[in-house]
Amino acid sequence: MFRRGEPVPFAFIAEAESFQSNVAPPPRSRPSRLQIAGRALGTVLVLAGLLGAAMLGKPALDPQQQGSAGSQHQEAARTP
Repeated sequence: MFRRGEPVPFAFIAEAESFQSNVAPPPRSRPSRLQIAGRALGTVLVLAGLLGAAMLGKPALDPQQQGSAGSQHQEAARTP
């Protein structure tokens, strides 16, 4: 790595940390109505997908309801 030939005084480094530019950043542009509607529609779709997945998955997680494969396995184990 290339090193500088002359040493850098500590005061110069301390002043560099407190330097602030007098150039202001450009103002942020406001989103259009189409962008706001698109974001809202995307949010609604994600929430509907999560709700639908929860509704479809709930019967499979119910401990009171036994599937037909589980009951056939238990009946086969009971018969001699």
